[in-house]
Amino acid sequence: MKNVNSSIFKAYDIRGIYEQDIDADLAFRIGQAFAVFMKTDAQKEDLNLAVARDMRLSSQILYDKVVAGIVSQGVNVTKLGMISTPTFYYGVGKLALDGGIQVSASHNPAEYNGFKLVREKAIPVSGETGIMDIRDLVIANQFQTSPNAGIVSEYQNLIDEHVDFALEHVDLDKIKSLKIVVDVANAMGGPMFEKLFAKLPCELLRLNFELDGTFPSHEADPLKDENNAQLHKKVLAMQADMGIALDGDADRIFFVTNEGVTVEPAIIRGILSQIFLRENPGAKICYDVRPGKITPDMIEEAGGVPIVTKVGHSLIKEKAREVGAVFAGESSGHFFAKLPFGFFEVPMICALKVIQELSESGKTFSDFVKPLYRYSHSGERNFEVDDKGAVFEKLRNRYGGNLQYDFDGLSFTWDDWWFNVRPSNTENKVRLNLEAVNDELMNEKVKEVSDLITS
Repeated sequence: MKNVNSSIFKAYDIRGIYEQDIDADLAFRIGQAFAVFMKTDAQKEDLNLAVARDMRLSSQILYDKVVAGIVSQGVNVTKLGMISTPTFYYGVGKLALDGGIQVSASHNPAEYNGFKLVREKAIPVSGETGIMDIRDLVIANQFQTSPNAGIVSEYQNLIDEHVDFALEHVDLDKIKSLKIVVDVANAMGGPMFEKLFAKLPCELLRLNFELDGTFPSHEADPLKDENNAQLHKKVLAMQADMGIALDGDADRIFFVTNEGVTVEPAIIRGILSQIFLRENPGAKICYDVRPGKITPDMIEEAGGVPIVTKVGHSLIKEKAREVGAVFAGESSGHFFAKLPFGFFEVPMICALKVIQELSESGKTFSDFVKPLYRYSHSGERNFEVDDKGAVFEKLRNRYGGNLQYDFDGLSFTWDDWWFNVRPSNTENKVRLNLEAVNDELMNEKVKEVSDLITS
């Protein structure tokens, strides 16, 4: 790919349309650039980098080319094969590798692909910590082939090891024989959860477990609740105790009640926070700045220390490592835990802990979560605007006396309602998230703020 589309190098990863923005040649150059970057970043020559991939139709060729690019620079590669992103993170950390690349476009449609980059302990390489340096190396394309190519090895059975590790975090004797529907959207959660449920007393009802890079069932993004419609119906039809949905690379997890309703991620985050705080009294828990007040409520009720972060999995992980948090959660369904060898997404551990919690409660999932719906949430509302700066000036002028956080947009708080407005990194859009103590006030304030944004 002679002309590189620099816009594919984003805040958290590299992502674009295959054969339009990304091809085999670009993958080779990204492998070269990552190897060169990591030599300097890690300050060592004898590097061993992991490479893994998802099941997208273009992933195999991109995977092979990334490996070839890395070894051309004299850097060793451990091939981890076709695995989920959390298993990739686990492998980088557990095997004490120096970093790595996961070939995946996460929840994006089938025509997309991309690359997630990490350092040792699966620490993200983000737009602020290296992706733009790698972009510049790719565009310059001034690579010199090493006289000694790196050595390629393969590591087998990583999923089995990852599953066994996750199971160490619960008491299997306390898990009841629940009936659980799992929808993996024909993507990478399938192999992971197939092996996990083989060791549980629960009944697994599979939904879209066949790996298929065309995503024939629905888009692999459970944050959009329309993508969970099939799961909702299956839970009700099978009279299941719970539903679980994962996104394309399985680093985000969502839960559905026995009544076929997706539980707000902020509530799941609060439940998990309290579980982690029972195990780590007084610990710090991180959560992103978007409204989801139930989370800090539950952290404080359990004696923990809530810490607000910027939005974005890389930024949350960075803050959590900085403050020594034991758990963190993002409103989009990313949930992270402190492990002996890293801090990253742990969907299997989260699923197991929620299943054990529900088993011990003796309640239906719906009855368990209903008391936690204390607030009315708008969901994320997106607005196309001509001038993002002008929007924030209007917000400051109107609501400045109630400004709570001046990062990742602006957050304002009153006793009975609160909201955050963030700018899009790449588009002329702003995003509104608003909560209130009841539906009537929430709808009234959504209209008020929306009218101000669009005026």
